[in-house]
Amino acid sequence: MSSHTMTMSLMIFLVVFLGWLMIWVMLPTKLYKNTWTPKLDSKLTSTYFAGQGTNLLLFSFPVMFIAALACAYLHFKSKSRGSNDSKSDSAAAFLRRPVLVMAPLGIVSALELIFAAMFVALLIWSLANYLSVSFGHLHMHKEGEKIWEAKFRSVSLRLGYVGNICWAFLFFPVTRGSSLLPLVGLTSESSIKYHIWLGHVSNILFAAHTIGFIIYWAITNQMAEMLEWSKTWVSNVAGVIAIVIALPMWVTSLPRFRRKMFEVFFYTHHLYLLYIFFYVLHVGDAYFCMILPGIFLFLIDRYLRFLQSRHRARLLSARLLPCGVVELNFSTTPGLYYNPTSILFVNVPRVSQLQWHPFTVTSCCNIEADKLSVVIKSEGSWSHKLYQELCSSVDHLEISTEGPYGPNSSHFLRHETLVLVCGGSGITSFISIIREIIFRSQKPNVKVPRVVLICAFKHSADLTMLDLLLPISGAPAQISQLQLQIEAYITREKEQPNTDTQKPLQTIWFKPSPLDSPISAALGPNNWLWLGAIISSSFVMFLLLLGIVTRYYIYPIDHNTEQIYHFSYRALWDMFLVCVCIFIVSSAVFLWHKKQNAREGQQIQNTEVTTPTTSPGSWFSGADRELEGLPHQSLVQATKLHFGSRPDLKKILFDIKESDVGVLACGPRKMRHEVAKICSSGLADNLHFESISFTL
Repeated sequence: MSSHTMTMSLMIFLVVFLGWLMIWVMLPTKLYKNTWTPKLDSKLTSTYFAGQGTNLLLFSFPVMFIAALACAYLHFKSKSRGSNDSKSDSAAAFLRRPVLVMAPLGIVSALELIFAAMFVALLIWSLANYLSVSFGHLHMHKEGEKIWEAKFRSVSLRLGYVGNICWAFLFFPVTRGSSLLPLVGLTSESSIKYHIWLGHVSNILFAAHTIGFIIYWAITNQMAEMLEWSKTWVSNVAGVIAIVIALPMWVTSLPRFRRKMFEVFFYTHHLYLLYIFFYVLHVGDAYFCMILPGIFLFLIDRYLRFLQSRHRARLLSARLLPCGVVELNFSTTPGLYYNPTSILFVNVPRVSQLQWHPFTVTSCCNIEADKLSVVIKSEGSWSHKLYQELCSSVDHLEISTEGPYGPNSSHFLRHETLVLVCGGSGITSFISIIREIIFRSQKPNVKVPRVVLICAFKHSADLTMLDLLLPISGAPAQISQLQLQIEAYITREKEQPNTDTQKPLQTIWFKPSPLDSPISAALGPNNWLWLGAIISSSFVMFLLLLGIVTRYYIYPIDHNTEQIYHFSYRALWDMFLVCVCIFIVSSAVFLWHKKQNAREGQQIQNTEVTTPTTSPGSWFSGADRELEGLPHQSLVQATKLHFGSRPDLKKILFDIKESDVGVLACGPRKMRHEVAKICSSGLADNLHFESISFTL
């Protein structure tokens, strides 16, 4: 696809998206209600879609159209991968610069702040217009009802309408294999904060909506309305059930609760299926069509991930480091491509049947084409149990995986200098970046950035994690062509301890099992065209089946009998047909891919690779640090140790004088915020903070 065609495609996406947003802007206005709605209903309401026709065309179709065609766009763009990594856009760099660094929002760039302000403005605009139209034609719902009571009810109702706008965007950030996020340069990992923001705002609005109606029913002596399940209008009891489910999900997702009791948060958040179910029953089929795209795309992604996770991954080996870190090495199918900082979700049934945890991929697919590695630090209860399991002399370990998921490009490698700031196990997020730079440094006529790695560890045993910077299959000479400077700070030790008592590095090789299979590409980043086929086919199938059910089952009941088809049953049909269409199409494509991968998997042999037997903790023993006789000389020579101190980040960053410096940070929140504040202070124009998220 030519650059002209790619540009035209982006313009089409932009026009359709802006048109979709404009519909949301116009929705609460008097013009839309009194002028547009009658005309649209007269043209779009049919015996096949009834009252859903307008919302399907205006709210569902545009986003599904963009999602399907974006897959084709991303497919052709991936054919020229790497060509745009080095291009720098000063305007884009300015918009990515942090402008707000504070809890609980975290690190917010200028672009994020602009869009957040626009979204808040949309919510305020919608509420103001809804109330203006409502107060102009105030409807009394009970004889003898006072005007202020009717207005109070109207405000409570419109708060729910505004909350529905949040739900239109809520599921896009958590769709890991999304074709929409890469279209705007985002990943699910970096967008998770948007899901958190939208979740908090929607829950506040829905809580106010619920409390408002409870107060209204109480002051008008209509508390029985709370348990009403109307046949012709919304079900109040379904709304009550939905908010009862939402409250524990909301409370357990608060930062303090989530950090201290992650497992409670994890299990409670899986109530989202029940939440969606009762929410849709409450709002009805017409409003469901307004928020359908986000839910539809999320369910496709969730079902495909479920299918992928049913396969056991082929675990080749594990390296146990003395500092309580384990590196897991998996076999992969040929052609599996992923960018640095990608994420792999891991499930170990022996540790927990239900828990999935994300870990940064440390391998580089360009260097280790048939292997994928993740590094896990034994810190929480789950990772500690895994480490103990590996130490118990197991010869085989069942593991399921999802992913890898990650950025669509390595744009941060365009900088002249790259500063990587990490604390503790945060270094694992940078291993894949350094390995990718090592690979590129071997190419002729390819310029790679100078790398400054600033890492802070509690104990000298943690220095063994530096060993992971080099690929197992790589020779030490590879790093000699890389301009690498490592500043390692040991904060809780004032001098190098005796390394004779240090545990040796241990490597465990696992027996192959015929039930295990290499990690293959998820339908998405490596199979955009197939994902586009699933999205378009399942949505078209949904429209066809919905039209058939409405025309030949619901319509005859409404018009040929004295009965009215139940309001909630229409929403049930919509949810049922969405699930059926996604199940049929996704299963068919996945099974076809499974056969293809099985053929390729038969050709993969379990090959043993050499592994270092020495631990970098021994690199620095002795006062004179004689480097010549030690392995990994280039890496050792690039490393400078600092005992009993913490890095002065402001001084280090300001001392870097190159004109274009990219800064990435991974570690404790306080450290990340400090780095972001330094880069956004305006005291050094050459520092560019890269908003790459390493935590979910």
